Amino acid sequence: MRMIGLVAVAVMAQVPVALGQTAPPASSPPHPAQASRPAAAPPKPSAASSPEARSAAALALSDEPIFDEGTAERIRQAALSYSDIAVRGGWPVIPPDAKFTPGIAGPHDDLLRRRLTISGDLETASTAAVFDDALGAAVKRFQLRHGLAPTGTVTPRTLAALNVPVTRRIQQLEASLERLANMDFAFGPRYVVVNLPATYAEAIENDRVVRRYRVIVGKTEKPSPTLTAEITEVNLNPTWTVPQSIVKNEIAAHMRKDPGYLGRMHMEVLDAHDAPLDPHAVDWSAPHAFTVRQDSGTWNALGAVRIDMPNSYSVYMHDTNQKNLFSDDYRFDSHGCTRVDNVRDLAAWLLKDVPRWSRSEIDLVIASGQREDIRLPKKIPVAWIYLTGWMTRDQVIQFRNDVYDQDAQLLEATAEEAAFFNQAHGRGSAGPQKTD
Repeated sequence: MRMIGLVAVAVMAQVPVALGQTAPPASSPPHPAQASRPAAAPPKPSAASSPEARSAAALALSDEPIFDEGTAERIRQAALSYSDIAVRGGWPVIPPDAKFTPGIAGPHDDLLRRRLTISGDLETASTAAVFDDALGAAVKRFQLRHGLAPTGTVTPRTLAALNVPVTRRIQQLEASLERLANMDFAFGPRYVVVNLPATYAEAIENDRVVRRYRVIVGKTEKPSPTLTAEITEVNLNPTWTVPQSIVKNEIAAHMRKDPGYLGRMHMEVLDAHDAPLDPHAVDWSAPHAFTVRQDSGTWNALGAVRIDMPNSYSVYMHDTNQKNLFSDDYRFDSHGCTRVDNVRDLAAWLLKDVPRWSRSEIDLVIASGQREDIRLPKKIPVAWIYLTGWMTRDQVIQFRNDVYDQDAQLLEATAEEAAFFNQAHGRGSAGPQKTD
């Protein structure tokens, strides 16, 4: 059943609770204060600079998976919780020019306290005369739930997130739930999930996240697809066959301006039989009946590891030779594939049941420069999902920006579908029609 008009339905469902009546325990949504508060105090921002440190810091936040067999039901609960907030009038809007300084009293501190209390990030609004530690901790909780750096200070991005209306948050949960309804994923004891809006990958084992990595996904104009597939192979020191779209739109332009470009990039041009062609003899302005391949090495765009997961989009997960990009907060910079921080660690986890392939052995082969393709004896399920709103098992409700504008498109489509069926129903129930 498609979720048409869930916002209105969910709000109506919460009216009895808002009026003080008691709902049955089995269907009661989590209280907003419970649903929004992490079980433990947020950690201090990490100055992690290595892939291992970044992965460890990401995993330290929680070992609760974004996507498991209970995700859809938890999102429904979160929608009901936020619908209760909507029935009660939502939360206040904080003036865009408001300033907040820890340790100093400000004219909008009480407004901020009320806003964070309603969403459950601040347990009890204090009467402190200044921006105290409790308020700073509540800001950190809010930032963690919205994918922001947990600084405890109200940055412009934090203020913008605070002012997103509760109805919009319900719509994010609604759209996320609708997308899950259209997914068919075979959960196993071990599987991998990439949540594109969150730009994180999770390796899940026995219902717990055992690895979490920052990832770089598709640009807004070249979005990564949502998909389900199976990981079949790990390639060490891979070559890169450049997609024809990149050959046409990028490499051809470089070659017309700079004939030495391919040589510097360690690339070669191959005909249909993999025989090398002279790049200077190729007409780069004509349709391309050839391929461009980049040799393995430190210069390779795929880095030292590729994780193969056959799918109709021809995308995969891989390393990169631009590892500095993992430190950016905004990680939407690929042509559609997913670049994984600390990918050697993920490769070792994928291969842990394959004799010989420990992390140290992986490092040795990569250092040798030798190409090695390692087939997994048992395929591991992988899902690339698009959740802008979800709730984990510890009842922390999370939101991320709709970077690909998919929420708006989906909600518009479901609204049009609802209008169509409503109109059809109206025509069909109008009773007997008079005929001449």
